Amino acid sequence: MARGMNHVYLIGALARDPELRYTPSGTAVFEATIAGEDHIVGNDGRERKLPWYHRVSILGKPAEWQAERNLKGGDAVMVEGSVEYSQWEAPEGGKRSMVRVKALRMEQLGYTPELVQDAGGGVRMSSGMNEVILIGNVTRDPELRYTPAGDAVLGLGLAVNETWNDRQGQRQEKTHWIDVTLWRELAESMKELRKGDPVLVQGRLVNEAWTDRDGNKRNSTKVEATRVEALSRGAGTGNPAATPAGPRTQTASSAARPQSGGYSQPNRAANTGNRSGGLDIDQGLDDFPPDEEDLPF
Repeated sequence: MARGMNHVYLIGALARDPELRYTPSGTAVFEATIAGEDHIVGNDGRERKLPWYHRVSILGKPAEWQAERNLKGGDAVMVEGSVEYSQWEAPEGGKRSMVRVKALRMEQLGYTPELVQDAGGGVRMSSGMNEVILIGNVTRDPELRYTPAGDAVLGLGLAVNETWNDRQGQRQEKTHWIDVTLWRELAESMKELRKGDPVLVQGRLVNEAWTDRDGNKRNSTKVEATRVEALSRGAGTGNPAATPAGPRTQTASSAARPQSGGYSQPNRAANTGNRSGGLDIDQGLDDFPPDEEDLPF
């Protein structure tokens, strides 16, 4: 597996007052929801605003230090962190999982942002920053599909490896499983990727909401790619890279961003589909795992 890269950068407003809680084992957990908007200008000159809401966590002593700063809903903050995958057994049975942001750093910005009042009683910044950069391995052979409107779409499962030393100095390893969506020219240019291929993905975190077969509302966080670079096998592992395996390992990126209804904007992802444009602040915000001490934060 390629040596993972996992970076997230958010600038937004605290959607509501953050919370400090403790796990049964006594670990402090600071949790906040950062909210903002991506502004997309279409080919017709019209602007579309895509709201996003991302749950952010800080653990341990840094969580208590952060809580002492008394940040409130509406404050503008900058977050630097990583995408975090968690899985747990649901009380009603079966496994559940989610992706959120583990913050390494949260700083209050020195100005009062322009806020948008949400229907759920919270707020979001009327602009913001929403960037993610990952390096990982493709988990399955992707299948290129086309929407009824003829737009190419490619879904990638990405395994991002993380390693660290615990308090006892023992080497630990965890894999984060992230779903990535590619659109149009970018999707078609990467259709030859295969399971195991290492790739670099740049894009933005997006919210998706749907109703499952039992009628329950669900939500997830994925990456909508604006750039993908296929790396040589062995890249980042410290081993000599294998010979590139044909066209699928050629470097490819796309200056053309995803569109929906004719919308596009340089350097920004613009596919809207049924994604974050229709997500209300309370939709899924309470649908998080229980306070279990063995949750793999």
